Amino acid sequence: MPYKPKRPCAAPGCPNLTDGRFCPEHQQQENRRYEKYQRNPETKRRYGRAWKRIRDRYVQLHPFCELCFQKGQLVETQQVHHIKPLAEGGDHSRENLISLCSACHARIHAERGDRWHTH
Repeated sequence: MPYKPKRPCAAPGCPNLTDGRFCPEHQQQENRRYEKYQRNPETKRRYGRAWKRIRDRYVQLHPFCELCFQKGQLVETQQVHHIKPLAEGGDHSRENLISLCSACHARIHAERGDRWHTH
């Protein structure tokens, strides 16, 4: 299957071509800007260093998307999802976590309707 042609990085004046919106260098800057100015402070507080350690440990134990694995597919874990969201009283316990690929994670949030909405 042919690949889509690369396009210019969205950062003003950057000559690099990329598959995504930004080249790797500017993607890093965009991520920092998002964390600092756009991410909800409440969410930021819930996902600190402790969460990173819990997440990394969980991914070591569950290296494949658990939903795809049930269908007989081996898709690498890209997200660790809280079954009961922290905002609804969930916690970081292993019983409340599931490893997912990006597609399954996006589908779960789209079905719940709790992402990509306007305030």
